[in-house]
Amino acid sequence: MPNALRSELRNIAIVAHVDHGKTTLVDGLLRQSGAFRANQEVAERVMDSMDLEREKGITILAKNTAVQYGETKINIVDTPGHADFGGEVERGLTMVDGVLLLVDASEGPLPQTRFVLRKTLQARLPVILVINKVDRSDARIAEVIDEVYELFLDLDADESQIEFPIVYTNAKDGWASVDYDPDNPVEGESLRPLLDLIVERIPAPTHDPAHPLQALVTNLDASPYLGRIALCRVRHGTLRRGQQVAWCRTDGSIERVKVTELYVTDALERVEAQEAGPGEIIAIAGLSDVTIGETLADPEDPRPLPVIHVDDPSLSVTIGINTSPLAGQERGTKVTARLLKGRLDSELVGNVSLRVLPTERPDTWEVQGRGELQLAILVELMRREGFEMTVGKPQVVTQEIDGVLHEPMEHMTIDIPEEHVGVVTQLLASRKGRMGEMVNHGTGWVRMEYRVPARGLIGFRTEFLTETRGTGILHHVFDGYEPWQGALRLRPTGSLIADRPGKVTTFALTGLQDRGTLFVAPGTEVYNGMIVGEHNRAEDLEVNIVREKHLTNMRSSTADELERLTPPAPPTLDEALEFVREDECVEVTPGNIRLRKVELDPHARVKAMRAKAREARQGVPVA
Repeated sequence: MPNALRSELRNIAIVAHVDHGKTTLVDGLLRQSGAFRANQEVAERVMDSMDLEREKGITILAKNTAVQYGETKINIVDTPGHADFGGEVERGLTMVDGVLLLVDASEGPLPQTRFVLRKTLQARLPVILVINKVDRSDARIAEVIDEVYELFLDLDADESQIEFPIVYTNAKDGWASVDYDPDNPVEGESLRPLLDLIVERIPAPTHDPAHPLQALVTNLDASPYLGRIALCRVRHGTLRRGQQVAWCRTDGSIERVKVTELYVTDALERVEAQEAGPGEIIAIAGLSDVTIGETLADPEDPRPLPVIHVDDPSLSVTIGINTSPLAGQERGTKVTARLLKGRLDSELVGNVSLRVLPTERPDTWEVQGRGELQLAILVELMRREGFEMTVGKPQVVTQEIDGVLHEPMEHMTIDIPEEHVGVVTQLLASRKGRMGEMVNHGTGWVRMEYRVPARGLIGFRTEFLTETRGTGILHHVFDGYEPWQGALRLRPTGSLIADRPGKVTTFALTGLQDRGTLFVAPGTEVYNGMIVGEHNRAEDLEVNIVREKHLTNMRSSTADELERLTPPAPPTLDEALEFVREDECVEVTPGNIRLRKVELDPHARVKAMRAKAREARQGVPVA
């Protein structure tokens, strides 16, 4: 029997590089489709519901919404732009039948554009190209379209995939046009041209009427009343509330269960439904420990779908319980190894791109992910939940290929003013980066493309922003493996280390501020082995930062002079993870972020350094 169409449905994902306007475009579609009441107060970027998403201005989790356009319901999946959250992108693509590829009219395609487009082409999904921010004064629309065509060819797209429609939008002002002329710019009136194009060019979901029920679990949510909620795309058949289904698990077992609740999406709300047909994106309750990639099928004829596979992790950190002398003293309510392991295991349930592995220590685990941002987000979320933990230096995840040790590489794009080209080239040369291309747009800005070991980019962003006076823009994405590149010296400076416990004094800080950048203020509690600043020389320096001024009966000739103390520069969590070396770690509590040596005892540190030097002489890879 030929496949049947659900002509009243469309399922699309919006994919793009970070900050090209995906979430803003979804806002506009929701507003213009009547999803909100006329007097309803709605925040900007309404899809970014997590506090961290709003604070950082990025999308972290793939989310779905729905707009009604005439007789057609359009399910929209808003995906992250950061390659660190690539697992969310890949998962979102399994739910849809087409993609809106959003590209900034000035910046053009960037590394994450390449990443999300490669996943789209692999999934054989049709594309509508959306050139956004066409109102920018530096927009270069014709060149950007040419760059997108080059990107399609570079990713081995076939003829059918290259023939895509183009629409021009200003998502912030809420209009679209299919025949925008940059030389004679005329603003559109609404987003209707984009909606018309979606209905016309994105295929309706197809299904085989004779095929038994099949629904793929693509995401998870939780409710305090219903427990775990599975988000599914129905492939074939109809799923009904209260129905008995075959739950095909990832381990190959099949269990008969009852669907207790069934919801479909209407704008930003989940509404109860009695049944959902093929092509629909639904949420169901009743499966207590369902996980992503499992299938709900007909109990009389269960046919599991292939499990979702995502790219392997390329970066890892160790996360363990807080072992510092100040552990448990700062609002931390979850400080035991059992609670920490339980939280990491629960993260694995909904995060397909993360892995948790045991280490030699029973209270420490290795957490592998896609990048520094993804791992820092996880640590920050746990910190806000009341966890105290120790986080090690990010390390690359290596692979043994044909008996040779390989490490992950990154494809990086940098936009900088012309005057900083020399210093950035020097920075990347020391990190074994290889320049692939350099383009001068003639506007005083230069775009450089590099292939760099992922190891070399740990801690690079802070140094890069310092050297370019905060003007540089960089983006990078995973780009395969190469043989181990040898030792890299990533941080040219050492650490200032407290040599005894106590409270920091102004007198001690005044004497030490010429030695480097200090992280602590007067009155801060410190302990032996805690890092209190960055030394301005290459080696570490142990300092007495709690030293007090001894009172004498001698009057100083400079007693009335004002001592000026440089304000401390405590690192953020992201900066702390970039800063630490192999023998250092970050102590994370709800109240503070501290840097410390892994070995707090100075004698144990000396022994560990000697053991590491012996390993280096024996040829063991050392970053």
